[in-house]
Amino acid sequence: MSTARPYDLKDAGFYSHWTKDVVRYADTDRQGHVNNAVFATFFESGRVAILYPPAPLAPADGSFVIVHLTLDFLAEIHWPSEVSIGTTVLAIGRSSVTLGQGLFVDQQCVATAETVIVLTDHATRKSRPLPDHARAELERFSRPG
Repeated sequence: MSTARPYDLKDAGFYSHWTKDVVRYADTDRQGHVNNAVFATFFESGRVAILYPPAPLAPADGSFVIVHLTLDFLAEIHWPSEVSIGTTVLAIGRSSVTLGQGLFVDQQCVATAETVIVLTDHATRKSRPLPDHARAELERFSRPG
């Protein structure tokens, strides 16, 4: 169930970063469409493109951990297809970043997601502040407002 947002994740013009992936035959289920779990994998491809370009934004003694994921399925995907993944930084906190994403096939939005990711410390397993360089890189993909 979606909640009202001041932005539209179904609008391809909303996104500040794009990456692509392909639907593999193995991604399909008995009904002939892409399995729900694969949608999450496509969104992961978009997140990784922002959080690990070409070096990770997390320090060597830290990791990014998903603490909240909301995924809305809007349409089926079939094989063969190419998927375009739009990603935008919605908010940057002290130790977290919130990403908005959309999956598009042939310019149709087939799913949207919002993900809250927290930087954690390997030793303490607790959140830690985002480094300045990570914050600056994430701000490049932020939407005004």
